[in-house]
Amino acid sequence: MTAVLGGCGLGSESDEVTLKLVAADYGDSKANSSKKYWDKLVEEYESEHPNVTVDVSVYSWNDVDREVKEMVAAGDAPDMAQIGAYADYAAEGLLYSADELLSISTQADFVSQLSSAGEVEATQYGMPFAASTRLLFYNKTLFAKAGLSAPKTWDELAADAAALKAEGVKYPYALPLGSEEAQAETMQWLLSGGGGYTENLGASYGFDSAENIKTLSWLKDDLVGKGLTGPVAPGKLNRADAFAAFADGKVGMLNGHPTLMKTAAQKGVKYGMVPMPGADGQTKYSMGVADWMTAFKRNGHAEQVGDFLDFVYEEKNVLDFSREYDLLPVTTSASKTMSTAAQDKHLRPFLQELPGSELYPVGRTSWAAVSAAVKQQIGQAVTSNGSPEAVLGRLQATALRVEGEENE
Repeated sequence: MTAVLGGCGLGSESDEVTLKLVAADYGDSKANSSKKYWDKLVEEYESEHPNVTVDVSVYSWNDVDREVKEMVAAGDAPDMAQIGAYADYAAEGLLYSADELLSISTQADFVSQLSSAGEVEATQYGMPFAASTRLLFYNKTLFAKAGLSAPKTWDELAADAAALKAEGVKYPYALPLGSEEAQAETMQWLLSGGGGYTENLGASYGFDSAENIKTLSWLKDDLVGKGLTGPVAPGKLNRADAFAAFADGKVGMLNGHPTLMKTAAQKGVKYGMVPMPGADGQTKYSMGVADWMTAFKRNGHAEQVGDFLDFVYEEKNVLDFSREYDLLPVTTSASKTMSTAAQDKHLRPFLQELPGSELYPVGRTSWAAVSAAVKQQIGQAVTSNGSPEAVLGRLQATALRVEGEENE
C-alpha cells in the first residue's frame, strides 16, 4: 500500500500506530461479551506487531451504529467500525474499498453472495463479519401432543397452527412484526411467497408486487384473522419477546436464527428446525443476514488496517468468533471446516441455507430509511381492518421518494 490511499503518509516501519476499532457486542452477558473475543485477538496480533496498538471499544447493538454516526459527524471517525450498515458512509466517500486494504487471498475467501451484498456500484466497501440465516423452529413436545409433523407448505403451517390452538397453545405461530425486527420476519415471508423487497435482479424496489400482496393477504386472512398468532397483535410483538415465549414453551412455531437454539436448550425446550414453508412447497430462497466491517479513510492507516483485517479474517479467528456466538462464518475456508466438524453439527442446517439465501438490500443508501418504514408500518397490513395492498403501496412510494431525494 502507498501513502496515496490514505491521503497522508503512513510513516516508516518504525513509527508506532494506534488503530481505533468500534465493534458490536454479540454476547448476552458480561461473561461472553465480544470484548473478551477482541481482547484475546488483539493481544495475539499486537504480540507479533509491536508497533501497532489496536484500541477496541465495544457497544451494544442498541448503541453501536449511533455511536459511530456521532463519531463521524464530529470528525473523529474510527479506523474501523464493525456495524450493521455501510452504504451511507461509502456513498459519502468516507470508506476504503476492500481491495484497497485486504490481500487478494482474503478477499477471494469471502462467501460470494456476502461479498456481493457488500458492494455499492460494483465496489465492495462492506466486508462481511458475521452471518446468519433463518429456519422455522417448532416445539417438538407440543407437536407430538397434537399429533403433528413439521409443515412444508403454508397450508400445512396454518393447519398445524389450528391444531396447536385447539390444544391450548398460547402462540400457535408467533409472528413478530413489531418495531424491533419486523423487516426480518417480513422479508422471510415475502421470499417464501416468491417475492421480496426488490425485483429486476435487485435493480429496483418491488414492495407492491402481486406476489407480496398475495403473501400478506394470506397472513392477514389465514393466520392472523383466524387467531393463530397468539394474544399479542403481530404489530406489537417484538422478536425478542417471541423468542422468550418460545423458550418458555408457549410458542408452537416461529422463524428463528441460530442463537435461539441455545436459549431454548437452556430452558429445556425440545425443538426441531426445518426450512421455511413456501406457498406450494419449500421456499426457494431463505433470508440471510450479515453484519459488516468497515474502514474509514480519515486517519490514513490503510496499510496497518489491511494487515490487521487480514489477521481478523484468518480461518481460525473466523471460526472462533462464529462458534462463540452461534453465527455462520463469512469465509469459504471456515465454512468448509464447519460443514464437516463434529462440534459444528448444530449449525449445519443454517449453513446449508446460506448459499441460497437473499440478504437485505444493504448496498442501497436508501435501505436504512426504508427499513425503518417497514418496522413502523408493516404490522398494520395484517390487522382486521388493514389493507396489505395499501400498506405495501405506501412502502413502495416511500422507497421511491427516498431514492429520488438521494439522487437529486
